[in-house]
Amino acid sequence: MADDLKPARTTSARRGAALAVAVAAALLVLTAIMPWAGVEARSDLLGGGVSDDVRGVDVSTGLYTLLAGLAALAFGVTGLLGGRPRVAALAVIPGALATVLLVLFVSDPQRIGDRLSIDLGRLLSVEPVIRFGWFAALACSIAIVVLSVLALPRRPR
Repeated sequence: MADDLKPARTTSARRGAALAVAVAAALLVLTAIMPWAGVEARSDLLGGGVSDDVRGVDVSTGLYTLLAGLAALAFGVTGLLGGRPRVAALAVIPGALATVLLVLFVSDPQRIGDRLSIDLGRLLSVEPVIRFGWFAALACSIAIVVLSVLALPRRPR
């Protein structure tokens, strides 16, 4: 009787992993519309500052990350609702792609002008910044990869 319960636990654990993949992918889709980077200009002399933000969907790598998140979401939901939790393991491909795209966003040599910092003491300080949305997207993409691996079927011992 105990042997009959083991496959059910394994299947429910994989279903939980498929659900976790779907949730992480949905969060990745949401982070694509959040600000990823920006430029801040501050002046202590004037007592204020100005910032300009770039959302993920404003650049091509952000759009591709959004599409990767949608693909991972499709794999997660299909694995959860389709009765085959191992399908969610296929989300490792768009999850890894999203991780690479996020790293490319930060290390893009085309935008060297965005990386220049100007510091004129109290008069003016201009610097590029990475916003919370990029960090959240990176965490979600890594979570998709890890959770997809957990959704893989394990062989009984």
